[in-house]
Amino acid sequence: MHPSGSQSLSGLCQITDRLYLSSLRAAVDASLVRRFNITCIINVTETEASRTLPGVEHVHIPVADSPASPLSGHFDQVADRIQSVGEHRGHTLVHCNAGVSRSSTLCIAYLMKHRNMSLLEAYRWVKSCRPIVRPNNGFWRQLIGYERELRGCTTVEMVRSPLGEIPDIYEEESRNMLPL
Repeated sequence: MHPSGSQSLSGLCQITDRLYLSSLRAAVDASLVRRFNITCIINVTETEASRTLPGVEHVHIPVADSPASPLSGHFDQVADRIQSVGEHRGHTLVHCNAGVSRSSTLCIAYLMKHRNMSLLEAYRWVKSCRPIVRPNNGFWRQLIGYERELRGCTTVEMVRSPLGEIPDIYEEESRNMLPL
């Protein structure tokens, strides 16, 4: 894995040698899907794609981008699917509407489970590949629980802030947003 050069102008970002992350717009661009040899598209939006591409497996995870949405119930299924596609020399594209919260959360879960990264390492890796990623606080809580389940400890925790409860890695960012 190597993050340099992984940010493409298309909005399709390479996370690993066989995993990509994007917005919905990039995911429905047939020429992009062909160019990056995508063989499996995981759609994490509330609505199923109206158009599917021939020869590409489509998996729909119907989850809203809400802190209350139960995305963690899909962590193992999606991580294992990404791993299986890669083992068969395929490429997976995970997308939500903007490629910011739901899809990045699932990519982080994959890195934790199959690339043996801590939550903190996986988040930093995905953020280095796609700087706009920002899982919502509910998804952070679920990722923290998943890390505890996988490793018996956590590398990120939720903390109180003037903006409410946030992951500790957002503390610096939130301080910069407060008026002086």
